[in-house]
Amino acid sequence: MDAFNALMGGFAVAIQPTTLMWGFIGCFVGTLVGVLPGIGPALTIALLLPLTYHVPATSMFVMFAGIYYGAAYGGSTTSILLNTPGESSSVVTALEGNRMARRGRAGPALATAAIGSFVAGTIGTLALTFFAPWVVEAALAFGPAEYFSLMVLSLVAVSAVLGNSVLRGLVSLGVGLLCGMIGVDLQTGQPRFTFGRPELLDGIEVTVAAVGLFAVGEALYLAWQGRESKGGEVMKLSGSLWLSKSDWARSWKAWFRGAAFGFPIGAMPAGGAELPTLLSYYTEKRLSKHPEEFGHGAIEGVAGPEAANNASAAGVLMPLLTLGIPTSATAAIMLSAFEGYGIQTGPQLFSSQGGLVWTLIASLYIGNVILLILNLPLVGLWVKLLKIPPPWLYAGIIVISVAGVYGAGNSVFNVGLLFLFGLVGFVMKRFDFPAAPLIVGLILSPMAEQSMRQALTISQGQWSTFVTRPLSGSLLAIAVLLLLLPMVLRRWKARAIR
Repeated sequence: MDAFNALMGGFAVAIQPTTLMWGFIGCFVGTLVGVLPGIGPALTIALLLPLTYHVPATSMFVMFAGIYYGAAYGGSTTSILLNTPGESSSVVTALEGNRMARRGRAGPALATAAIGSFVAGTIGTLALTFFAPWVVEAALAFGPAEYFSLMVLSLVAVSAVLGNSVLRGLVSLGVGLLCGMIGVDLQTGQPRFTFGRPELLDGIEVTVAAVGLFAVGEALYLAWQGRESKGGEVMKLSGSLWLSKSDWARSWKAWFRGAAFGFPIGAMPAGGAELPTLLSYYTEKRLSKHPEEFGHGAIEGVAGPEAANNASAAGVLMPLLTLGIPTSATAAIMLSAFEGYGIQTGPQLFSSQGGLVWTLIASLYIGNVILLILNLPLVGLWVKLLKIPPPWLYAGIIVISVAGVYGAGNSVFNVGLLFLFGLVGFVMKRFDFPAAPLIVGLILSPMAEQSMRQALTISQGQWSTFVTRPLSGSLLAIAVLLLLLPMVLRRWKARAIR
């Protein structure tokens, strides 16, 4: 009942004209960037981070949530019409969706993706509403040792999941931890790694690093890649934009099954959206009464994965808001936005910023309705956007990045840091190093250090406190398991092949 009352209070704020306006802008921009190949929600939110200096926190996070949900919606358009997934989670949608488009059924494919996204997004938001307070109550029992172990789990989970190699993820994390130590040591007051530059005494601004890595670095990489690759053919829209009775019958069960996969897996520290979309696709293939259509344009192969994708978006917000754990690149950027406002995510967030959190959750319900209204009627507009010359996009991204960072602090030094991180982001993207662990390490490094020192002070310098306390030891054990499990699975798979 408390959660319901808090949610009603959130709706009271979310339906105000100003908040609705920010939510609509977020949904529109999110759908737009989901449609444009290569422009994802992480890059877009990173571009908008400088606005955190001027826009109230509630309005900003409502817009960010709209962008996140909208990008998950919009990615299906690119996958179906262009066979070019904007996000890795949309790869599975392209398998059947583009083949449906080639058979002249682009309309039903887009319709089942949009309606499935609405259904699953609503189910995922309902689960977030009523399960999040339980997670918070459990996490309030944490002490400094448990907080440190939780942050270690967060760092390891992000490093192990966001990328194709655990080693590359750990290297990226190490660079982030090192960057997080730049500045004045809070215990001794001594400057660390500042190289005599007074601009670094307060540390590296997360906004500058995030915009450099995700916006400038991504733009440089896309520009480099664009010289070597050719664009795909955009399929024409033909036939009805609505579902037939047969399409409804084949889609609605897939929507619910996809949501059942998406939310719980997205909420796991090592979840993400890729695994539930794959599981949904193979489940629909196994349960379908028309298995011969898979690989040739089966509508269940679009409905299930798209539902799983959008439900996992709500699931990803669960560990971010309740525990401060980002399980995707977009969540990592949103974590940096909380940092920019001086808001610490975790169990205390619901008590210290309850109005913000419940307004954000309420806006997700409203955003789902806005996105359903936006998607189908404006699909012709989204198709036209696919014809924008890519060089215009890259140049626009870099100009907006420089203007935003310079305007936030009027610092030429920060602009130099922006391009430095942009080059680092390009190199990391070029050699398949994930950028999200670097940002997470930069944000969590000071907090993890403080928690570690507090725990050691309480235990009189006994390092064993981190493993002898049951909850702390369990979290560390899970972190070790996440590190070792991929290696064990690879060896087991190699033996099975031999």
